[in-house]
Amino acid sequence: MHLGRLMAYIAGGRPPGSSRDHPGCRDRRPPEVSRAVELPGVLYFATESVLWTGGRAFYDPGAEGRVYARAHLVTPAQFSDIAAQEMYRLPGADLDLTAVLRDGRARLGAGRYETLVCAGLLDGLPLLTFTAPWRLTDVALNVPASAYLRHLAAGLLEAAAWDEAAVAAYLAACPGALGHWTAGRIAGLLGR
Repeated sequence: MHLGRLMAYIAGGRPPGSSRDHPGCRDRRPPEVSRAVELPGVLYFATESVLWTGGRAFYDPGAEGRVYARAHLVTPAQFSDIAAQEMYRLPGADLDLTAVLRDGRARLGAGRYETLVCAGLLDGLPLLTFTAPWRLTDVALNVPASAYLRHLAAGLLEAAAWDEAAVAAYLAACPGALGHWTAGRIAGLLGR
């Protein structure tokens, strides 16, 4: 959600707080447009991030709820290269998007971010993302780390569609964070 972190995937490099360098996309131009969106489904935290030392964010488009997100207008090749880097693959090959555009979901592998999802259309263009192959109800939840929540909140606030109170309340209500984080504690991470 954070444009600065996305640019490390596009232009290459190591984003702040990361221990991993990204090779970047074949096309290193920034997104033509970035804007806030609300998607059907639920954002939840599960598994364990080696980098963040807590639960990772996943998207379940079939769960009841809404997800605060950001849509970045990138080319199909850029999307393919970004997804490849998140899947620990080398960028450089275009993904076949036929199945995800037709069916709304396409599983490329068993890994944590190896399932493509089309969450709808925005201005006639598909809203594509990637997530885990499992559903919210199929995995143990895990509490996200403070640094990860701060990063997600900053990306949402950067979109300028929601205020700090709304973003903090939203993240505190996400499964995995719910019952462990309050909106007040998350707002306190932002240091505004």
